Amino acid sequence: MTSDDLHIRRAEPSDADEIFALAREFGLTFRPERAAFDLAFPQLLENKDALVLTAVAEGRVHGYLLGYVHLTLFANGPVAWVEEAMVQTGFRRQGIGRGLLEEFEVWAREKQAGYVALATRRAPEFYRALGYEQSASFYRKVLR
Repeated sequence: MTSDDLHIRRAEPSDADEIFALAREFGLTFRPERAAFDLAFPQLLENKDALVLTAVAEGRVHGYLLGYVHLTLFANGPVAWVEEAMVQTGFRRQGIGRGLLEEFEVWAREKQAGYVALATRRAPEFYRALGYEQSASFYRKVLR
């Protein structure tokens, strides 16, 4: 795959099967269920404060990113948050993750976001190479 083959674009309803397969590869704490995915996916595509991007090469989705912009009080306006970013095993280290994040950053700037943040336990070198820095600890409490 060359960079000319890679296209980053907004997800479309027809991408559902391939994105669901990637989400299942992503899931650690939760195992994505198709019925829940089928309810959420169309709503995310319509949500003006959410962005679902796909990385398409050779007619196939090899990565996706789901992120949001939301208002804050402390940052004097909106900030952007990457909720999910996944690149298919076997297609990593080919510029897909970089392309997804860079396109998300363009969208976040258009939405006047003060910064982009995400939580991850994986690939810290990747995020640092893109200019991200460790900023805080991440806590969560599973409710179901």
